[in-house]
Amino acid sequence: MSAAKTDIPGADLAESRSDTVSALERGISVLRCFSQDQPVLGYADIARITGIPRPTVNRLVATLQATGMLKPAPTADRFTLGPAVLTLARVFLVCLDVRAVARPRMQAMAEAVGASVYLAVRDGMEMVLIEACRPGSSILSPRFDVGSRAPLPNSALGRAYLSALDERRRTQLVDSLRLLRGPEWDLVGPAMERAIDEAQRLGYCLSLGEFHHEINSVSVPLIGPDGEIMALNCGGAAYVFTEERLRQEFAPRLRGIAQDIARDIGGYVPPTR
Repeated sequence: MSAAKTDIPGADLAESRSDTVSALERGISVLRCFSQDQPVLGYADIARITGIPRPTVNRLVATLQATGMLKPAPTADRFTLGPAVLTLARVFLVCLDVRAVARPRMQAMAEAVGASVYLAVRDGMEMVLIEACRPGSSILSPRFDVGSRAPLPNSALGRAYLSALDERRRTQLVDSLRLLRGPEWDLVGPAMERAIDEAQRLGYCLSLGEFHHEINSVSVPLIGPDGEIMALNCGGAAYVFTEERLRQEFAPRLRGIAQDIARDIGGYVPPTR
């Protein structure tokens, strides 16, 4: 099995399975090293992040270059994601019919409340945006767009996702998050648990400056016809999107949109307890 470390973006801490191909796992772990914060990496960077031996990293990078998944960066012996990755991403997004259904309702809410509205799915230990709608009148540059990521435990998107999991899967995933976060978990975990409990009682959960400082947001879970869990989100500057406004104005509207989308795609919004 792969010797890659489990602290790379999107890594899954579940137990290794005997029916996986270690070479493919390693190649994917190399691709997952690249992020918005680290778009350009060298051989040594990749070896350090993944824990894969340097000679193996060299061969993996050469293979990924040959297939168009990586391309050379202007700096010698450094690389960035290649155009073949974008091709796969486009195929993935085209297959998500929920985006076409959700977009008009998300855009209408964005215009009505003057805030961005996002739809996300889980990828590893993060949520990744698959749709982003913002008001046309906004003069601020977007903070997030399709492909942007948010951590599971301290973002409203991640907490909404976790709240919709069955208890067994949630326990397994939370155990993995605890290992991944290490000592930081004592600060992150309790707030996450409270938010999950609130989502199950009220149908929504909040993140009040816990993902991005001075940014408050609210999210609701949405489950597709195949059981895939998604999350809708709305929020912005804390001085505008106060906790009271998120609870009284935005949460009911966002939950209503989620119910409309679920009805149209044959899914559902998890009931409150």
